[in-house]
Amino acid sequence: MTTYTITLQNCAFFARHGVHDEEEFLGQRFFVDAELDVVGGEALESDSIDDTVNYGIAFTVIEEIVTGKRRYLIEALALDIAKGLCQKFPQVRRAKITVRKPNAPVPGVLDFVQVSVEHFA
Repeated sequence: MTTYTITLQNCAFFARHGVHDEEEFLGQRFFVDAELDVVGGEALESDSIDDTVNYGIAFTVIEEIVTGKRRYLIEALALDIAKGLCQKFPQVRRAKITVRKPNAPVPGVLDFVQVSVEHFA
């Protein structure tokens, strides 16, 4: 059995996740990385997009979840993305999703807060 990994790196979206009211009111950018372990099946031999994970569709799945309903925790957001990708693409066996929040409301200077969640289908 052959497996391979597909990575979508630094997908950017504007959304309104977070615990604080101003996060919902103002919104902010979120960045998502998706690392997908895929069972090879026929894709590598057939060289057909129909047999693998279509990157454009995967991006759209991520976008719909990130820009959809508000979540208080980026951990919950990451898990929903992982589950959504595994549901859309049954050949995905593991989805590791990382969500970065550059403007996290913390009393200090930092580049971003980041969380990663792994989901096994």
